[in-house]
This record gives sequence, structure tokens and C-alpha cells, in this order.
Amino acid sequence: MAEPWTHHEAKVGEIRLHWVEQGTGPLVILLHGFPEFWYAWRHQIPAIAAAGFRVVAPDLRGYNLSERPEGIESYAMEKVAGDVAALIGHLGAERAMVAGHDWGGVTAWWLAMLRPELLERLIIVNAPHPRVFAREMKKPKQLLKAWYAMFFQLPVLPEAALRSRDYRALNGIFRGESVRRDAFTRDDVRIYKEAAAKPGALTAMLNYYRVARKTRRPKMARIDTPTLVIWGVRDQALNVENSEGLEESVPNVRVVRLPEASHWVLAEYPDRASELMIEFLREGR
Repeated sequence: MAEPWTHHEAKVGEIRLHWVEQGTGPLVILLHGFPEFWYAWRHQIPAIAAAGFRVVAPDLRGYNLSERPEGIESYAMEKVAGDVAALIGHLGAERAMVAGHDWGGVTAWWLAMLRPELLERLIIVNAPHPRVFAREMKKPKQLLKAWYAMFFQLPVLPEAALRSRDYRALNGIFRGESVRRDAFTRDDVRIYKEAAAKPGALTAMLNYYRVARKTRRPKMARIDTPTLVIWGVRDQALNVENSEGLEESVPNVRVVRLPEASHWVLAEYPDRASELMIEFLREGR
């Protein structure tokens, strides 16, 4: 069956980005997390496009078919957010509605703080606001859950661990950590393995974690952009408290917690996630 979206690649800002696109109407950009790529939004892309939006889902720098610049510092959040800002301009838009999951959500938070004039609406899926995450990381419960992030900051070893036994760790990350085993098929995991196995991809993907400890947080500017936060309560890596107390920095925020979902909300409950997103996006039209 033919794909409902089209593939594109171009020099955007300082690097070449790959993205998929579907639909016409107001621009909606979907940002994936680790260890995925644009395919993370495979369920939402056609649903949001059918609702009357132009949907663009890029591979973040370093992932899948996008360019992989060298050096840990190349993956600092201000650079990744800068790619999204450049993509909005490249697509001929002055503003966009942006959604992000995991590292894509962190990127979206940064974009909202650094370039608020580019955003009409913001959707965050299981991605902590930098100020709130700093608060939660002072608590033993969240610190223990974040052990993997500290491991990923080591040189060489994380690549070896993820690559071993034919990338078996990816199967555990997706099918083992999901509350619904049918959320990720064997084909889905294979597709993610193929993307991670591209030359240099694993190191680039892990550099998001490695640069985090070196990155100076942005001035925590108030975010006035209308924001929807969708949070899977059974996230194994991020406490649900990361979705609390956002009003101090994001006064125009709405939080929807899904008690039965984990970190992988988009795959576990794709229809519910799409429904929440479309309802919120339509409010901005």
C-alpha cells in the first residue's frame, strides 16, 4: 500500500533535514524523541492531515535520514530548536503549531522559550519542562528512574550496549516498556533498528544526552503560547509529577493525564492522542 505522506529533504539552516509531509492547511510540526524518528508519529500524521492541517514530521538532526554533524556540542538544544525555527521559515510559514514527544518535546519547550513568536500552539507529550525537571531531579524517586540517562552520557559503552545482540535493547525499550504489547509490532521495532543502525546514528542520538550536562539552561522565560500537555502516567522513566506545577512558567497550559498509558502514549493510544491533539489544534484556527 502506498504511503499517504511524501518524503522531502533539503538544506534547512545549517544542516540537511529529512521530513515527511501530508495534508494542506495550517502548519503543524511533529517532533519525535529517542530512540525513534519521524515514524513515531505514523498514527497521528494521517489523522491530523485529514482534520485539515499541513503536517510535517522531520527527523531531528542526527536521526535516520537527517544530517549528522560531528561533535557533542552540535546537539545542544538551542541548535536543535534552531533547526525547527529554520524549517518553519523554509516551509514558507511565519508561524506554526508544534508538537513534541520525549526529546522532541524538550526541543519544543526550548523553541517556545527562545522563539515564542514562531509558535501558535504547543503540544507536549511526556517531555518535562526544564524548570520542572530540575525540581524533580532533586527527588530520589526521579533520580533513580533517570539512571539510563546518566549511563547514556558515558562514551562508547552505550553504543555497544544498544548495538549488542542485534539491537535487542530496542525491543525491550519499545515492547518491554509499553503497557500494551501490541502498540509496537515486530515490524515497527525492525524499522527503528534499521534507522539506529545507520552509520553514526547511534552516537548522534546519544549525543542529545551527552550534551545535556554541558548545556546551560535558557533563561526560564514565561511561555504564553497556548499549551496542551498529554502525559502517560505509567511512564517508567519520568514521574507524573513532571506534569505538575507548570502554571508558574506556562500560565496558559492544559494538562491531560492518561492513567493507563506509559511513555509511549502515541503508539499505545493513538486514537485518543490524535483526538486530543486535533481538538486543541482546531481551537487555534
